[in-house]
Amino acid sequence: MERRTLFADVILPLALPKMLTYRVPFELNDYVIPGVRVIVQLGKAKLYTAIVRNVHENLPEYPAKFLEGILDETPVVNSFQFSLWDWMAGYYMCTLGEVMNAALPSSLKLASETKLVLNEDWDRNDSTLSDKEFLVAQALQLQEVLTLKEVSEILDQKTVMPVVKKLIEKRVLFTEEDLLQRYKPRVEEFLRLTPEMCDDDRLQEMFDTLEKRAPKQLEMLMAFFHHTGNVLSSDREIGKVVLQKAVGAQSSMTQKLVERGVFDIIEKEIGRIEQYDAADLGPAALSESQNDALQAIRQIWQEKDVALLHGVTGSGKTEVYIHLIQEVLDAGGQVLYLLPEIALTTQIINRLSKYFGPRIGVYHSRFNQNERVEIWNQVQDRSSGRFDVVLGARSAVFLPFSKLQLVIVDEEHESSFKQYDPAPRYNGRDMGLVLARMHRAKVLLGSATPSVESYWNAKEGHYGLVELHKRYGGIRMPEIQCADIRHELKHKTMKGNFTSFLATKIENALEAGEQIILFQNRRGYAPLWRCNMCTYIPECKRCDVNLTYHKHSHQLKCHYCGFSQNPPTTCPACGSSDIKMVGFGTEKIEEEMEILFPKAVVRRMDLDTTRSKHAYQRIISDFEVGEIDILVGTQMVTKGLDFDNVGLVGILNADQMINFPDFRSMERSFQLMTQVAGRAGRRNKRGLVVIQTYTPDHWVIQRVMENDYTGLFEQENLERRNFWYPPYYRLIRITLKHKDRHLADAGAIELITALKSKLGERVMGPEVPYVSRINNWHLRNIMIKVERDASAKAVKGILQQQIDLLSAQPDFKSMRAVVDVDPM
Repeated sequence: MERRTLFADVILPLALPKMLTYRVPFELNDYVIPGVRVIVQLGKAKLYTAIVRNVHENLPEYPAKFLEGILDETPVVNSFQFSLWDWMAGYYMCTLGEVMNAALPSSLKLASETKLVLNEDWDRNDSTLSDKEFLVAQALQLQEVLTLKEVSEILDQKTVMPVVKKLIEKRVLFTEEDLLQRYKPRVEEFLRLTPEMCDDDRLQEMFDTLEKRAPKQLEMLMAFFHHTGNVLSSDREIGKVVLQKAVGAQSSMTQKLVERGVFDIIEKEIGRIEQYDAADLGPAALSESQNDALQAIRQIWQEKDVALLHGVTGSGKTEVYIHLIQEVLDAGGQVLYLLPEIALTTQIINRLSKYFGPRIGVYHSRFNQNERVEIWNQVQDRSSGRFDVVLGARSAVFLPFSKLQLVIVDEEHESSFKQYDPAPRYNGRDMGLVLARMHRAKVLLGSATPSVESYWNAKEGHYGLVELHKRYGGIRMPEIQCADIRHELKHKTMKGNFTSFLATKIENALEAGEQIILFQNRRGYAPLWRCNMCTYIPECKRCDVNLTYHKHSHQLKCHYCGFSQNPPTTCPACGSSDIKMVGFGTEKIEEEMEILFPKAVVRRMDLDTTRSKHAYQRIISDFEVGEIDILVGTQMVTKGLDFDNVGLVGILNADQMINFPDFRSMERSFQLMTQVAGRAGRRNKRGLVVIQTYTPDHWVIQRVMENDYTGLFEQENLERRNFWYPPYYRLIRITLKHKDRHLADAGAIELITALKSKLGERVMGPEVPYVSRINNWHLRNIMIKVERDASAKAVKGILQQQIDLLSAQPDFKSMRAVVDVDPM
């Protein structure tokens, strides 16, 4: 048989302008195929995991190195994913390596710099290890951290990634990145009857004892039998937490029954990925308006691939989604359900698991890399029947779907779908549309406040439009009232940062046993720490921003680079001790609420309180069961959450949103205020929303009070057509960065001069952005506005050419150019 010389074009997880070509060893000719991971050498000593894109016989222009090895028997990336990667790299002006970095979990991208750490939970059973695996495990027991280079020296061989891969799969070691989000198997406690309690006489004695001395413990024991089918057996079990919730008991009561010899506690590992019980419900019956919407969506999909469901808050959009998901599952397809925030997955998964059980998977950045790899593999290998429905944030578009038939983008208007840094700076909603087109799947966009672009596409006939104008169950939309801050300041009736009007409404809601949500879109305690004598304000040493005071840590912090310092006790400029905090964030609101209403339980939900993996879930769960009276939060509280007992929503500073210098500020203000208002009165009572503002007559606030989305759209649509903004024009923003302010200015002028000579009046700038220096990088912005009927591809080609020419100049070699296509 003739030996063929094959070459492989590979994608490395680096920002390289094009793929590299390597020679395939003859013995690997039959195994190296597109989509598998291979080990390649780059430079003199560095090894990387790369993805094979193409295999061919074309000799490259440079001497090709041999592949060092292969890691997979079957592809980990399929043809649909490659098509998505190619499209994303071209559209968002980034490299395939940057897309690969965003798409693949880190555990699939080992490199020679990767650091390895022993898993402390490994049972030290080395009988399952090969000789080479044993040597690595033994070395890690003696040395805390090893690099792949050190492993190579220990094994005296160049290619060690296959050995390390096996050790990771056997959970003997972690990569250091995984250790930062250290994963321990999820363990849950279950209760069983002790063998002694399975005797009828002994059980009757216990019943008699508990009836006389501990009736609550008897209630718990009776509940155990009720939930386990009234069978006297030590094999029947129930989750400890489940039983405690059923009778309203604490762990101490369970422990007393254990001490009495009634229960044994058994710990069970239930896996990294949360598994949901088998579905116990079919899709719920729809209201007449919901059913009409469902039929309209089906009709639209006969002619178009995308439908926009515009339904007011509380109209029951999720139930419509459930019916459509069930139809796809019945047809053997897969569903991608995109959500803008990780917080939303908690409530949605609880609702959907009742219908679809273990067929649901969740994928987002709060999972550690091992968990993400497990979901990746389950989606790719459909034989298990799990994860036919994937709920996730924007990164879920990268999963290896093979039979995707439906993409649902909930809260499609949210800016959280946009990736800002690092590249690729993609929009999850838009990539969901692209992914669906590649799979020939249908798309449903859902929102109570659609983006202007999506609603315009629907009005122009590019999408189908379905509208739900009434809340489910006949519940009325909340009553919205304004509290005039200027009037109360004039009459000195303010209570801290609260108008007396809002404070009274809070008091009334608490007396009625209702819960309250307070929205302030600024975290921290106070945004400014100012000297009253000379007006000095502490600023970040690395950024052109004021430091925000955080009382919990008693630190002034920069929200851009993370710099922090202790608050000054005297003014560094004039020496005065008359220093005052100005403004308010969520931390200060939380404190003021605790002072004004000391009996109320107040909690805060913002970035500072939700950094851990399950923090969202804990806060939301506590609020759902009524353990929190007042929830203070940033925009996290505005996004699709559904609570039964919220009687009042307070928006504490509407003017801050409206006056933000951005062409989308009116749209976003309307969306945020309408969405947070929708949390009120969701079940059996009309809710109340109070908007605190200095400008109660502002047209956006009036539109919010009237729930007039159409009025907002018409006003915004007119202005955007007149001033060359989306949806009539596409935007490309170029941010130039340099450590030297003068060179940043010079580079910006150089680039914009070249661009204007090619693109004319489409190019605007350069301008100094709102925050002009971040982490000692001086920033300058250039904006390109491209007509919808012009060739965006040609414009991007000209832009890339001019950026390359600028970077080639000696003065600007250290300048960075960040291109953001469709900035938000």
